[in-house]
Amino acid sequence: MSATDVRPAAGGPASGGPATDGRGPDVERVQEAAGHIARAVATVIDGKDGAISTALTVLLAEGHLLVEDVPGVGKTQLARALAASVDASVSRIQFTPDMLPSDITGVSVYDQQERRFEFQPGPVFANVVIGDEINRASPKTQSALLESLEERQVTVDGTTHPLPSPFLVVATQNPVEMEGTYALPEASRDRFMARLSIGYPDAESELRMLRQRETGSPLDALRPLVSLDELQGMIAAVRRVYAAEVVERYAVAIVQATRGHGDVRLGASPRATLQLVRAAKAWAALNGRRYVVPDDVDVLAGPVLAHRLVLSGGLGAESAAAAAEVVADVVRSTRVPLGDESPRS
Repeated sequence: MSATDVRPAAGGPASGGPATDGRGPDVERVQEAAGHIARAVATVIDGKDGAISTALTVLLAEGHLLVEDVPGVGKTQLARALAASVDASVSRIQFTPDMLPSDITGVSVYDQQERRFEFQPGPVFANVVIGDEINRASPKTQSALLESLEERQVTVDGTTHPLPSPFLVVATQNPVEMEGTYALPEASRDRFMARLSIGYPDAESELRMLRQRETGSPLDALRPLVSLDELQGMIAAVRRVYAAEVVERYAVAIVQATRGHGDVRLGASPRATLQLVRAAKAWAALNGRRYVVPDDVDVLAGPVLAHRLVLSGGLGAESAAAAAEVVADVVRSTRVPLGDESPRS
């Protein structure tokens, strides 16, 4: 399918006026600023351009990111480097088995002078929240994040408190086979737009890491490259990226195919469809386009869908790899609908 089939018509939706090359100043600014951030983060996490691009995609698509891997490969470093590149409020939560939900959301404290309860916000009240080792907390504590991840608000003692905007949670977790971990429930995993694994560095990248850290951490040298207002403008530009109906039908077809796959007990949800298209818009903007093409959906299907699937064999590292293969199989076997055809289930 050619790119021209999915471009917005001149002066049409998301075009902002006549356009023939699919590019616009908004998208160019997004691409340029995101490139600066990516290069800065790469000084901390060397040789992991794919992981950095996925993290930026989630940031601009207003999602949340789950980083799953073994200890020591840079999960928290990636989250901290991304947060340090944006001039926004940042907080870090170290999840532990004895943590309570109020340690995340905050608590109402009685003010004796005023004779009333006053809400003391918890660490979730920040633009960027780094949740370190989220699956070391109990399921009860993990559930405290559900409302904030989906509705971007927190309800304590019957009162609802809105969270800052933009709001991004970057949560890290260890594989479920490791000691002291609790598997994230399906409802929690479904609220993360994407999951990625960093993996071990190659020999050259690991050697560069040794040399870079001989005199200090490159993380200490990072400075904000984008203001909060600029980030909100970038997010607004991503929202205006055009997704043709044929691309939307293609995304729906892929998500529906996961529900009927023979190896899947629980397929991807309608929320996954929404987030797949939003992520595809951000990916298109990062690549300098004001419209989404089917290849954008293909690239992001694995990170956005695999962690939401429950396979017949259950959870685990092998299940994660198998889920990724299921999504790859679905993408290979799903064709782009043409004209007014309905997507396949």
